[in-house]
Amino acid sequence: MEAIDSAVDPLREFAKDSVRLVKRCHKPDRKEFTKVAFRTAIGFVVMGFVGFFVKLIFIPINNIIVGSQMESQSSVGTYSFEFLMPG
Repeated sequence: MEAIDSAVDPLREFAKDSVRLVKRCHKPDRKEFTKVAFRTAIGFVVMGFVGFFVKLIFIPINNIIVGSQMESQSSVGTYSFEFLMPG
């Protein structure tokens, strides 16, 4: 019986906490909704710019790394990349 209680008690606590949360929730008014929507939109724009600038910075770095690997492999003669870049 105690094993069942130890398994059911966390579920009972979770249910009580969930009911308490739902009772405290309310529908936002127009002002609160626009404030939240505006801040969310700003967050999306900021994260978009961060992603854009990270990509902008790492494209040249990636080209330098891949370019140097292509030159070193091409000079050794094990790989030939002429078919990738038509003359």
